[in-house]
Amino acid sequence: MAHITIEYVIMLPILIMQILLFPLTANWLMNIWVDSRRTLALQEVASHLGSIIQQVYFTLNRENITTGGITQKPDVPPLIENLPYIGNATLKTILDSAMNSSKVLTITLRLKGTGTTATTRVLLGPNVVWRESTFISNSPNACITAQKFQNKTILLAFGG
Repeated sequence: MAHITIEYVIMLPILIMQILLFPLTANWLMNIWVDSRRTLALQEVASHLGSIIQQVYFTLNRENITTGGITQKPDVPPLIENLPYIGNATLKTILDSAMNSSKVLTITLRLKGTGTTATTRVLLGPNVVWRESTFISNSPNACITAQKFQNKTILLAFGG
């Protein structure tokens, strides 16, 4: 009889711990998996937006195009796991602006309601200007706009 009591004393806390620990561990692992999946999807969208912006810039930067404008609606999903995302961008000169250096556009996307963010960088030429704007994924007017002026400056922005 004493052996059975000792077994119960040893096994009961282990069973209680398993009942509590397994669901908590499974929940923790699922949260990590969901965050990783969202981050990957958001990074893919950021890379795609960066690629579109670079293509629009290179299209307008040709010598045979003197002035003009482009509005490009990107083919990115409006929602990631039923959540919209918001994008901003900043433009920085790589070296010195007096040396006519290239510029880097840093695009940052944030998934609303979560802490998930993704960033990508796009290399552009010295004649680009970025207008402060916001990309709202679920807006029907979400787009990328570009305008080339007579002085060969190209103004890029998110539209919407």
